[in-house]
Amino acid sequence: MEYLLDTNGLTKQYGRHKAVNAVNIHIRQGDIYGLIGRNGAGKTTILKMISGLAAPSEGEFSLFGKTGKEAYQYMSRVGTLIEAPGVYPNMSAAENLKLKCLAMGVRKKGVAEELLNTVGLQNAGKKKVKNFSLGMKQRLGIALALVGDPDLVILDEPINGLDPQGIAEVRETLSKLNKEKNITFIISSHILEELSKIATNYGIIHDGVLLQEMTRDELLAKCSERIELKTNDTRKACTVLEGMGIEHYKVVDASTIQVFERLNDSGDITMALAENGVKTMGITVKNETLEDYYLNLTGGTENV
Repeated sequence: MEYLLDTNGLTKQYGRHKAVNAVNIHIRQGDIYGLIGRNGAGKTTILKMISGLAAPSEGEFSLFGKTGKEAYQYMSRVGTLIEAPGVYPNMSAAENLKLKCLAMGVRKKGVAEELLNTVGLQNAGKKKVKNFSLGMKQRLGIALALVGDPDLVILDEPINGLDPQGIAEVRETLSKLNKEKNITFIISSHILEELSKIATNYGIIHDGVLLQEMTRDELLAKCSERIELKTNDTRKACTVLEGMGIEHYKVVDASTIQVFERLNDSGDITMALAENGVKTMGITVKNETLEDYYLNLTGGTENV
């Protein structure tokens, strides 16, 4: 399967420390890919490498089907907002955008105004950027990343430090661009609960290592409410469950079954198992939040 962007053993080492360790991510056209990890997990370093701002120590990435030096020839189709937006504080949003257009050789008239409208800054007027709210600055940063009509936009912590209204504004902007212009996004964040409202795919990184890649549906399935049943005979237990009309279940390992329906019938399930000679070693109803799942996967709340 061909990806718009994928990495192969991407590694960045500083001295003896591997900030990014053999990471393989896979992103298709039209994805909103959430790169999730704590502060210092390696997210920004990954984004810098795939946007051409840092060279990998090992490994490589493929961009639009091209690798090595050929991939860098396609960087004009990639927009980036990594760390703080690079803006001139004493200029207006329109003036900043016009300068970016000049720098990138974009001569079409009305581009700055169109981009301001796209990100919801059409009423900013002559207001200087230094007087913008943090949310306005982030939206201007996104507009700057959109100069040149990129196919792929890389955003590093675009909602960090924003209030709820600012987060909602940025989220709506990105969703609109993805749906209306089919722009592919890579968005790094340490706030899984918020990113889950927009991302279609996820990569979870911890200490420079990619722990998991999954789709939105796969992530939600891992966090859905369920009965977790431990028995001494999963094969026979499955037969009993099916005899009760329970079809939505999953065998996790040799002793664990997850049941995703009839969540109030744990007593009936236990009784039916006993009647068929299956010992119940444990039965609990779990309702893990996205944030709980992420924290459990990365080892707790320290340094989040």
